[in-house]
Amino acid sequence: MKNSKFMSAAALMASLVSGHVMADETKVTLMLDWFVNPNHGPIVIAHERGYFEEHGLEVEIQEPADPSTPAKLVAAGRVDLAVTYQPSLTIDVAAGLPLVRASTLIATPLNTLMVLDNGKNDSLADLKGKKIGIAIAGNEEATIGTMLAQENVAFTDVQTINVGWALSSSLASGKVDAIWGGLRNFETNQLALEGYKAKAFFPEEHGVPAYDELIFVANANKRDEVAIKAFNKALEQATTYIVNHPTESWKQFVAYSPDTLNNELNQRAWNDTLTRFALRPSAVDHKRYDDYAQFMYDKGIIKSLPKAADYVPTFE
Repeated sequence: MKNSKFMSAAALMASLVSGHVMADETKVTLMLDWFVNPNHGPIVIAHERGYFEEHGLEVEIQEPADPSTPAKLVAAGRVDLAVTYQPSLTIDVAAGLPLVRASTLIATPLNTLMVLDNGKNDSLADLKGKKIGIAIAGNEEATIGTMLAQENVAFTDVQTINVGWALSSSLASGKVDAIWGGLRNFETNQLALEGYKAKAFFPEEHGVPAYDELIFVANANKRDEVAIKAFNKALEQATTYIVNHPTESWKQFVAYSPDTLNNELNQRAWNDTLTRFALRPSAVDHKRYDDYAQFMYDKGIIKSLPKAADYVPTFE
């Protein structure tokens, strides 16, 4: 009987402590750049394994209705954090949006200029006079133009066609000879599953400065630095787990949403993305940001030149 009373008291104490921890959790709204996919592995694993809670956070993961809005919603103070792209952040900051980089998710470029590996376009020089499909019109002249110039091909020597999100199918069907915007961890695998072998030209190997593909941004004026530091610690913990346990982490990743995530394309993409995750999400390389901003400024993508020291603080 005494043991029973003791256990009841212990259970009550545990309940009170648990309730206190929950009450002290900081709520953070996080909007992704797109629907959940393997690029978001550390976020999902941190959520599924309770790393956010361990660091005192209650993170609400949201998917955008419009992928062009997440960073803008952060700037407007409607969400706390958002996943976006390093080049996009530089453009937004140059345009005056109150944003800062909080941490890194994918530490290498994923974007490519992709062709079918069928012997017709073995080099960038072979694209002269051909069609390149793009998903969104914008900065392709600077990036594609820089890459083509390495092989003495002018941007005016190719024709760009907006094919929307039908990048893979446009390339496979022969509607275009190449696609810009195909990711090396997704479109390559998607084409392979459809029976096509792809060849990718990497921008960072053809004159374009290297950059972080996916980053997190926060509001420059309303950010919660304590929460961001806690978020980064949880993210690093999750990334370490993924690297050490790739098979088990895949199972936990798909458990987040089995109906949409558990398929062969995502599994292939997961394996190809493991080495891309930032092992130290909070680590900062100001020169990397300044070099890419200078590239964008020189190419006329941005009209003012922001300095990384002003929008890439340290959250460690």
